[in-house]
Amino acid sequence: MIYSLDPIYWLFVGPPILLALWAQWRVKSTFSRYSRVGNARGLTGAEAAAVMLRHAGIDNVDIRRTGGYLSDHYNPVNRSLALSPDVHDGRSISAIGVACHEAGHAIQHATRYRLLGLRSRVVPFAKIGGWLAWPMIILGLILQMKGLAMIGVIAFGALVLFQLVTLPVEFDASRRAKEQLRDLGLTVNAEEDRGVAKVLGAAAMTYVAATIQAVAQLLYFLYILGFFGRRGSA
Repeated sequence: MIYSLDPIYWLFVGPPILLALWAQWRVKSTFSRYSRVGNARGLTGAEAAAVMLRHAGIDNVDIRRTGGYLSDHYNPVNRSLALSPDVHDGRSISAIGVACHEAGHAIQHATRYRLLGLRSRVVPFAKIGGWLAWPMIILGLILQMKGLAMIGVIAFGALVLFQLVTLPVEFDASRRAKEQLRDLGLTVNAEEDRGVAKVLGAAAMTYVAATIQAVAQLLYFLYILGFFGRRGSA
């Protein structure tokens, strides 16, 4: 049976959930800490991102102020870089680090970074998998239709693939941000570089935790379907 009351389920996904909660706490606390540390150049996040994009020869990305907390993202469809208020208007280490990370995604798009393109192609399948996987697996087990359950597992696999591809995409965007902040003189000393690295490193852990959690759920699905020596049952 696939219910959250199944103790085996928690053996698989319990540790990853705890890791995800810790990662969320860490990114918020680290962002908050370095939000109180101003960058020596006095740049806002939006200004730092604009400098990074100009240096890369990109002039068709719209940098926008959006609502929410840590809601920053790059939209490749309309080529817009949406920055939350604390990042867009902030003059902190956190602000320039996060803003330039998102600018890194814009540069990935402009340079046709292959893994970013792959992630974009996987997105529709990941969304479908996220919606259909659980119902198909549960129905398959209840109706003793292992084939239906396996289709659900394959659908969920698309979500796992999305998470796996996301990791190098995010790591590469952070690498670009740290390099450009240093090379363009937007950070002025090793202390600022370390602050940026801590902020982006904490953010990266949320993606690592999400990936581990998705893989753990996939392994649980395979377990109840008998791939680890146990027959699936309703």
